[in-house]
Amino acid sequence: MNIKWFGHSCFLLTSKVGTRILIDPYYRFIRYRMPIVESDIVAVTHNHFDHNKIQAATGDYLLVNEPKQYILNDVRIKGFHTFHDKVNGEKRGSNNIYCFQMEGLTLCHCGDLGHILSEEQVNEIGKVDILILPVGGRFTINALEATQVMRQLKPTITIPMHYRTKDLSVAGLMFSKVDKFLQISGQRIIEVKTLDISKENLADYAGVVTMLYE
Repeated sequence: MNIKWFGHSCFLLTSKVGTRILIDPYYRFIRYRMPIVESDIVAVTHNHFDHNKIQAATGDYLLVNEPKQYILNDVRIKGFHTFHDKVNGEKRGSNNIYCFQMEGLTLCHCGDLGHILSEEQVNEIGKVDILILPVGGRFTINALEATQVMRQLKPTITIPMHYRTKDLSVAGLMFSKVDKFLQISGQRIIEVKTLDISKENLADYAGVVTMLYE
């Protein structure tokens, strides 16, 4: 599969047979440029404006926005209900984690996860090859908590998201940079613009992969 990052929590996954999955497209509250993307699947982890701009997608796509199972073409998706905070959603509501299974790999996108996972949630999610998780804190788990979730799910590759970059607006000051997570993760760090990953080369990218956004 090919993985591209459009900044914040927005990713485009493209399978070998061409199925395109757009995750968490955003409105212009931030200074990233959200392109119009032809999509077969659009996944929204929660209904906040920096994650739910489905108008950025074109095509006859399947909308994934509930914690349940979906199947389209060569992709199987399973959603898991979590919270955007540490008080069962009382502050910021619900959040869905999605696991995308394709080409013999499982990619897990954590959305705006706001808490450490329970043992039951870890068991439900199961084996994860590629983990995409927020690390910027304040509105999500922070660097230390993200490291804990990474250790809970034991992925081969971890991709951080939802942190401060130079192209965030003033609101970006609410997030921490990725540096602390990289420091305390204790893993090898690789930087890429796009990630072409398969079962055969998964181990070549083992560790934390930071991505340059489109």
